[in-house]
Amino acid sequence: MGLFKRNPFGHILFIKKWLIRILGAMTHRRYRGFNELQIEGSEIIKTLPDRNVLFISNHQTYFADVVAMFHVFNASLSGRQDTIKNIGYLWQPKMNIYYVAAKETMQAGLLPRILAYVGAITVERTWRAKGVDVTEKRDVNPNDTENIRIALEDGWVITFPQGTTKSFKPVRKGTAHIIKQHKPIVIPIVIDGFRRSFDKKGLRMKKKNILQSFIIKEPLEIDYENDTIEEIVEKVEYAIEQHPSFLKVIPAEEIKAQEELNRLRQWEY
Repeated sequence: MGLFKRNPFGHILFIKKWLIRILGAMTHRRYRGFNELQIEGSEIIKTLPDRNVLFISNHQTYFADVVAMFHVFNASLSGRQDTIKNIGYLWQPKMNIYYVAAKETMQAGLLPRILAYVGAITVERTWRAKGVDVTEKRDVNPNDTENIRIALEDGWVITFPQGTTKSFKPVRKGTAHIIKQHKPIVIPIVIDGFRRSFDKKGLRMKKKNILQSFIIKEPLEIDYENDTIEEIVEKVEYAIEQHPSFLKVIPAEEIKAQEELNRLRQWEY
């Protein structure tokens, strides 16, 4: 009977475990080999409870960001600090990790459907369809928010509150509503380098020898009862370093210098 045990979404855990093992082994060198993943704050992962944890992050590719999180979380839970060295951590992965993704993205081909089985909570986009911003307001599907609630009750959920891979886009209020309603521990993550390493989908490597950064921050301080939705949105924007003020305070000369630094940060053989 244990062989066919399922999670709350009907996925067979035995199959999910093997998919994580296989996909993890296939992608490991993308973060430790072809490119290097520089991790900070992984000690926070081991202190978290098994359920009702919401990870919020900026977004740079469709899939590479999430795959990196599966690596980092499982490596950290296996006692590795700020490293994903030695993929033995994939043998017994944490099975109740989920991530929020657009339904149209996860249905676009066989590989996305396989990745969806690993833990996607698919949602209907209300602001964007087929890569184009929509002007007509659409209602949020209540099934989407219900599935996120179920996932939080079962384990950890990863979400990208901007809902896009473009930098400095506004945080969607839906994330704030989830935080206020379900009161999860909220862990901010800030990533960089993925956009330079991978194509937009995060499936094909675009460039090697890129230093990717992955910073895990302390839990966000939220007054679930008294903070307004707007206040929570602002806290999220600051936490994942996507508040407009981060853009405004950076002079054009500094942005150019940062681009040059990114070029120099490539490894030299």
